[in-house]
Amino acid sequence: MDKQIFAALEVADHEIRLIIGEFFNTRFNIIKVERVNCNCFINNTLDKEATITGIKKAIINASNSIGAEINKVILAIPSLNFKRYPLNVRVDVDGVVTIDDVKEAVRKAAVTKIDNNLALIQTVCIKYTVNGISSRRIPINERTNELLVNIDLLCADRKIAFDLVSCVSKAGLEVMDIYLDTYASSKEAALFEQTVDQSVILLKIEYQTTTLGLISQGKLKACDKIDLGLSDLISSLVDEYEIPIDASENLIKYNARVDLEKYSKNPIYIWSKNGITKTITEEDICDNIRPSINLWLDELEMMCKPILQAGKTSVIIIGEGGEMQGLDHLLALKLDASVKTYSPETIGGRRSSLTSCLGLFYAYKDQLQITGYDVNSVNMDQFQKTVIYKTGVKSDSEESVTKKLRGMLFEAKK
Repeated sequence: MDKQIFAALEVADHEIRLIIGEFFNTRFNIIKVERVNCNCFINNTLDKEATITGIKKAIINASNSIGAEINKVILAIPSLNFKRYPLNVRVDVDGVVTIDDVKEAVRKAAVTKIDNNLALIQTVCIKYTVNGISSRRIPINERTNELLVNIDLLCADRKIAFDLVSCVSKAGLEVMDIYLDTYASSKEAALFEQTVDQSVILLKIEYQTTTLGLISQGKLKACDKIDLGLSDLISSLVDEYEIPIDASENLIKYNARVDLEKYSKNPIYIWSKNGITKTITEEDICDNIRPSINLWLDELEMMCKPILQAGKTSVIIIGEGGEMQGLDHLLALKLDASVKTYSPETIGGRRSSLTSCLGLFYAYKDQLQITGYDVNSVNMDQFQKTVIYKTGVKSDSEESVTKKLRGMLFEAKK
């Protein structure tokens, strides 16, 4: 049996995202999703105090919910100032390929000199070549005297990376590993497997910024960022109608079909101010945010067009913007290309904004064969005792935590 519980943490520009998940054999299940509002980033500068406070709150809430202390997390790093260093590393092999040979290749790659303003976030083994035959799988036990490994060093802004790790540490947590948010998103959406004969532009639309990631030939090739996001639309609606920010966000994401030519004039939201009842329609919302959307589309067209002209390319939208209705259709018309929004299919995490956080689990899981780490993110003794107490069932080696949690739910309904 292979059962592991991990915690994934993403510090977005407007909130802390924390997911507790369980790998049971080959299955992945979400145990808890915790989101805490927090203005973590202002103009790409991390507010350390606010971030530490937000992380602590998310951890406390999640720990109380699952009945166990959370002490380790997998951390997402923003792809700011991204740079890729592609390398071909040669390792002498004593008879047959072992994991130690792969580790030696990674060690050799990691000493490569990078720019002073960058931090090495990931060392990604792309392809292995033995006896002239290349494969993306580790060629364990293959007989040879030489192993060639195609490795990408993925780097990002040094200050942001170090500040985030420091905030997590000051919040009382240990960082198990770090991954770029665009890389993690690509793992969750299986984009590396889709880019053998085409390219994919990943658009991660958040509150303050939009990050563009280029995935091609199974690799994360480039990233760029613009200072436009969902907050531009929300601010416009709040300023004109004085609607609460949370309500404005929900109206834009879930009640406005931005790609329609004609909008409903029926009221979709009613509120009161100074004793006066006010209403707003879908037409009001779309008319208000249309200028900001058009500016958005113009910026995205400028960023994407050169890539689209270079060859077969599709576009995937994730993040907060991926929850808007019709944005993919508008962008498809603007770019004259295939554009889709991506929403995770895992039960409990079916929000486009959780794509990066969910991808951290798969990125980390893939590296375990090389790293050999055997740790959990939670206090397993506490967790097992909590589950046993609530279900009244003793622990069994063949029983998954998910099955026990399911028992808790059924018990609650009786």
